[in-house]
Amino acid sequence: MIDYKFILENFPQISTKTRDHVITYLDSAATTLKPKAVVEAVDTYYLKECANVHRGIHTLSEISTDKYEKTRDLLKDYLGAEHREEIIFTKGTTESLNMVARTYGEENLKPGDEINISYMEHHSNIVPWQLLSERTGTVLKIMPINDQGEIILEEAFKLFTSKTKLVSVVFVSNSLGTINPVKEIINKAHEVGAVCLLDGAQATTHEKINVKELDCDFLALSAHKMFGPTGVGALYGKKVLLEKMPPFMGGGDMIDLVTFEKTTYNDLPYKFEAGTPNIAGVIGFGAAIEFINSIGLENIIAHEQELLEYGTKKLKEIKGLRLIGEAKHKASVLSFVIEGTHSHDIASFTTQDGLAIRTGHHCTQPLMKRMNVPATARASLSIYNTKEDIDKLYNSLMKMIDIFGL
Repeated sequence: MIDYKFILENFPQISTKTRDHVITYLDSAATTLKPKAVVEAVDTYYLKECANVHRGIHTLSEISTDKYEKTRDLLKDYLGAEHREEIIFTKGTTESLNMVARTYGEENLKPGDEINISYMEHHSNIVPWQLLSERTGTVLKIMPINDQGEIILEEAFKLFTSKTKLVSVVFVSNSLGTINPVKEIINKAHEVGAVCLLDGAQATTHEKINVKELDCDFLALSAHKMFGPTGVGALYGKKVLLEKMPPFMGGGDMIDLVTFEKTTYNDLPYKFEAGTPNIAGVIGFGAAIEFINSIGLENIIAHEQELLEYGTKKLKEIKGLRLIGEAKHKASVLSFVIEGTHSHDIASFTTQDGLAIRTGHHCTQPLMKRMNVPATARASLSIYNTKEDIDKLYNSLMKMIDIFGL
């Protein structure tokens, strides 16, 4: 399904050498590698077509604006949104989540209202709600998870009451790979009159997303998890909600009319896009979406699932290694600990063999506490990985265990 020769041609970083080893990149949950088409799209903007977007009537501004807005249309179709105005460009998932907290949250939540999140949330889907609670007097409720890293729906749904006004949950866990049953969570949220926000950062290349079918109210995402540039992402929001929300920031492009007495605001989506945006990043984001479409998301998912199955089986052969997160429905993330070894030592050893894995709490400290580990080593897989990469990880870990006498 995947033409690996094509992948090698489009991801030159795969052939990069360090310490006499070709890099084996197993850190895609932190950020994916960027194909040539994305880099070229960014270079073309800066080298040949650089101009500010919107309002300009000269040729370069029109070219840049067309490409910038084309990405909005591409993302609308990719997510299955109904209106292009429902796509708001941001710096990424973190800003998108904070935007909802500061606009929808402050406008609609009052003291005593409850916000439900889960134990496996990234810090960016915990801290904004804590800050909101401090400002508004809302109460944070935590949906429990089991030892496999799955939300216990029966227990979680007991927390959904008439006081629940907002539910914010990760679609795919960055630390565990768990694919959460978000449709059921959304339905339950709506049943009690709450809105539901999905952290889609890790989901956008591991799951087919249709926001209309899911009926989610908001979804946050980042381009750099989708083979796109860093520092750019988007917030999807239902048009009816976005129209009622106040602006996130004030400045250029988000206004209709400014006087010293009163300012009126621009139409969607520009009401939420104050100032000169990351134009090159958004254009590169468009190239990334086109790249995914050219391969087929279903092919990417199938490839990753095959690697996940192989990697799970392979790592389980290692004595003393314990996988953290064994949900029935998982994306291509392998988090693990090895008895008698700190995760940072694992990374320090495996990097000598050219392996790029991530260690630490992965911005999910409450989850680490729940799983009773200080940190994990994490290998996260993508389209440019192969079974040979997993074999390299296996061999490096076995060598480490032999040398350390574990």
